[in-house]
Amino acid sequence: MENSKEHLAEHHMFRLISEELERKPFSREMRTRFPPEPNGYLHIGSAYAILTNAMIAQYFGGTFHLRFDDTNPLKEDIEYVNAIIEDIKWLGVDPKEHIYYGSDYAEKIYNAAIALIKKGKAFVCDLTPEELTEYRGTLTEPGRNSPYRERSVEENLELFEKMKNGAFPAGTKVLRAKIDMASPNINLRDPVLYRIIYAEHYRTKHDWCIYPMYDFAHPIQDAIEGITYSLCSIEFKDHRPLYEWVLNELEIAEPPRQREFGRLSLTGVVTSKRFLRQLVEGGFVDGWDDPRLPTLRGLRRRGYTPESIHAFIMEIGSIRNQSIVDISLLDHFVRQDLKEKAASVMAVMEPLKVTITNYPEESEEMLLIENNGENEALGKREVPFSRTIYIEREDFMEEPPKGYHRLRPGGEVRLKGAYFIRCEEVVKDPVSGEIMELRCTYDPLTKSGSGFTGRKVKGTIHWVSAAHCIRADVNLYDKLLQDEELPKDGEDWTSKINPDSLVRKQVLIEAHVKHAEPEQKFQFLRHGYFSVDAKSRMDDQLVFNRIVPLKDSWKKPN
Repeated sequence: MENSKEHLAEHHMFRLISEELERKPFSREMRTRFPPEPNGYLHIGSAYAILTNAMIAQYFGGTFHLRFDDTNPLKEDIEYVNAIIEDIKWLGVDPKEHIYYGSDYAEKIYNAAIALIKKGKAFVCDLTPEELTEYRGTLTEPGRNSPYRERSVEENLELFEKMKNGAFPAGTKVLRAKIDMASPNINLRDPVLYRIIYAEHYRTKHDWCIYPMYDFAHPIQDAIEGITYSLCSIEFKDHRPLYEWVLNELEIAEPPRQREFGRLSLTGVVTSKRFLRQLVEGGFVDGWDDPRLPTLRGLRRRGYTPESIHAFIMEIGSIRNQSIVDISLLDHFVRQDLKEKAASVMAVMEPLKVTITNYPEESEEMLLIENNGENEALGKREVPFSRTIYIEREDFMEEPPKGYHRLRPGGEVRLKGAYFIRCEEVVKDPVSGEIMELRCTYDPLTKSGSGFTGRKVKGTIHWVSAAHCIRADVNLYDKLLQDEELPKDGEDWTSKINPDSLVRKQVLIEAHVKHAEPEQKFQFLRHGYFSVDAKSRMDDQLVFNRIVPLKDSWKKPN
């Protein structure tokens, strides 16, 4: 996050906080937090929230907290907790010792509810869930007071303790705040603070059968940890008055401040947890780490780097409301990041056999080829050359159009890092007419690096030695959805999935990559940037995921 200061100087949240801090509202250091619910995996939108919180804490010399909002045992699991911690660290944000759990504050949150009851600001309500909705009113009509709203403090304390002790079935009673059923903000119409849930919690087991709602637990957790700024996405803006009401009624000194930033979405990408779960559980994708998904696990498996995600988010800058960003911008930044990092390698996807007829049959030689044309520090590698090689089928045409600079009958090209070759003969299948082989000659004087200047060729093509290459699988990805519109409730995903979102091919590739490690990145010449699949079995079949093609469709605006 070394570039965060420059980024934040233009961020509206930074300017807002800077102005507020001039009035010295806190006697403690800056503290921000990211509070995920452990019921799913983080995605690219989460990364925006994480980095915004972490960078603002860093800029102002404070600390960043990771706190799990684990107050709903019906959906949460330790699997998600571990995954979130791993993903945040991979992203480059390490909370170190500042990892907290909302469930650890259960007793303090319960005591806060008791304090509100004693002040006459909370009551136990017996309305059913359906009645609660009916009494709540609408955006244009005020709500109605619950018939249980005027229970005495003593009765509410007794009933709430019985709720805690498991005396009532789930759904029969809730604890509600006593605010204003006529408020134009529906969140202030006596919101539910606690509900009864009989389920084992992954952390506290069966210690509790009542659990606080997020809007009640969140400000209390922030206050306990000394958070100064609760930075959250824009959909929580209407919840801010309730956040402030809770802290005010509990008489919290120097209360945390909730401030909102925009929500990030990408074109053609699903970030809704609900929709992501449908894709995973419906078997439309290969789990939460499917490289077509925008989860951090999926992006990592595909080959995106933390540095490219950082650069992407810095380029987006300040989002005030909902913002939809073209996915090609993220692709642009991973290309920029890998341009000087990834070693190049030659891989042939649609092989066409080439026999170099004047090259000695039993001979072979090792050629030195640069690993990265833009970064000499990556050095060179030895590539074997022999009489029989493979080139891309598209690199030869019998009747090429004007401007075609690859191989043609009687034409000459340079083999990358090797020699000039000339096509002398085309061998075809006698039945189908398909081209089966090219017979070529090479000019030994034209070896790369020899300083040969006798003549020039316009085309350079890649190749692999037939005797030395190995086979590998590659996964080529396109957008997962055929259009931007997500399915409506009850609609089948099948019609929405792009049938070409994943194409698997087998390639012939330089043999030295057989020792590549999972997640190691390469540039396949002319084909794009690839990453060794994390699930690839190195002793069986090597699998590469294409991160992005080489062509960059994103253009920075003037």
